[in-house]
Amino acid sequence: MPPANTIKVNVKWSGKKFDDIELNLDEPGLVFKAQLFALTGVEPDRQKIIAKGGMLKDDTDMTKLGLKAGHNFMMMGTAGELPKAPEKKILFAEDMTEATLNKAMDIPIGLINLGNTCYMNATLQCLRVVPELIQDLQKYSGGTDNLDAGSNMTASLRDLYRQLNASGHGVMPAGFLNYLRKAFPQFSQQGRDGVWMQQDAEECWSQLISTLKAKLPPHIEGKQNVISQFMQGEFTTTLKCDDAPAEEVVVTKEPFAKLDCHISSNVNYLHNGILESLDQKIEKNSATLGRSATYTKSQRISRLPAYLTINFVRFFWKPTEQVKAKILRKVKFPFELDASQFCTTELQAKLTNTKMKLRELDNAETALKRRQRLDKEAGRMETDDVSDEQKAVQAAQIALEGSLDPELVQDVGCNPSGQYELAAVLTHIGRTADSGHYIGWAKKGDTDEWYKYDDDKVSPVHRDDIMKLDGGGDFHVAYLALYRSRSFKTKMEPVNTE
Repeated sequence: MPPANTIKVNVKWSGKKFDDIELNLDEPGLVFKAQLFALTGVEPDRQKIIAKGGMLKDDTDMTKLGLKAGHNFMMMGTAGELPKAPEKKILFAEDMTEATLNKAMDIPIGLINLGNTCYMNATLQCLRVVPELIQDLQKYSGGTDNLDAGSNMTASLRDLYRQLNASGHGVMPAGFLNYLRKAFPQFSQQGRDGVWMQQDAEECWSQLISTLKAKLPPHIEGKQNVISQFMQGEFTTTLKCDDAPAEEVVVTKEPFAKLDCHISSNVNYLHNGILESLDQKIEKNSATLGRSATYTKSQRISRLPAYLTINFVRFFWKPTEQVKAKILRKVKFPFELDASQFCTTELQAKLTNTKMKLRELDNAETALKRRQRLDKEAGRMETDDVSDEQKAVQAAQIALEGSLDPELVQDVGCNPSGQYELAAVLTHIGRTADSGHYIGWAKKGDTDEWYKYDDDKVSPVHRDDIMKLDGGGDFHVAYLALYRSRSFKTKMEPVNTE
């Protein structure tokens, strides 16, 4: 029996008419597109469906369109080299197999939970947004028959990612989990009842990154591998004795794999928490005073990686209860992050011009989009003439590329602008690190689409859903965030000014 809130509608397409298609108004527009894909062979992203108020979008709320039984939809789009439509007149979404529905809706594949393994599943899904990492894994030639557990784990991860790309349904990561536990026995802990214990996703992330750094081949001949080049930055650290101002200041450089965002009563925003973590007071022995003294330890970034990992330090050890308790405080994080504020003055000087030119390109693209929207609303047809706004975009693009610092351009895998965009978030729900549930939220390529990876349940989510992950309650709270360097290539079509 069809769902209660269902009506029968008609669709006209390419000279054909499909009558009495059952439309569930409680489902978003993407599900209806999947039904039409089964009937016509036109993939959802190639469909243009005229609905009340404009084009039907994937996240359209069908209940708000005021549709009635017998409504006629007009669809445009070509099938191309796609599977033929089934012989049955109508194929409903609930009639499709999981693999067919995932393919029709272009939904990524999830990982099956093997018993409190959500910490691992969420970590692996978030790391998939780094294409350079996936490419280098595919170049790894080792097998899973080594005496070295780290090598076996790396080879198993390569094979697991291949499965995720090829499968149409949830993948069971049993092999990788086995090698992970052999490499790091702490993930093999079991409770008194023999059930696998929940583990810390940040610890899993750190151990995995450390292993891949040691095992993966160079990303480019003669260079370091993808972890060192694309996911590792450099701190310049200064250590100054507060009790003996005349004591020589010690300056060192050291690599880092992630930034910490400390969460105190003063921290409401991500950048505040990062800045708080970069300047600390520590106690250590002073050679000049011959006793323990207070030092100011200040860290500033002297190299920004293309992919910046940030850890929200939400867990702390409560000795009385013997658990890692959680700080639920709301800490807002941006979709676009300016990391130049965390850098040394020398690196800031190299980033300043590019940062300004990138802002000018953003303004030019915004003006062009506004012009295109106004032309469309006014019914003005497109012409071959190049508008002033298009010329401005091209000029800004050229100026941006010319503003890049030569030294940073030669540093493959760094971020030459200091500007980032959010690519993935790993969240935790629950009161302690050793309980609750972990979920991954990741952006799909260069699109504006986001997906929620709840083990093998993968679903599209709206940008607004990501904004709700900032904490303040018992909902999913950001624990790790992965930012990637903003692209310098304009999203506009190339402009011919001849």
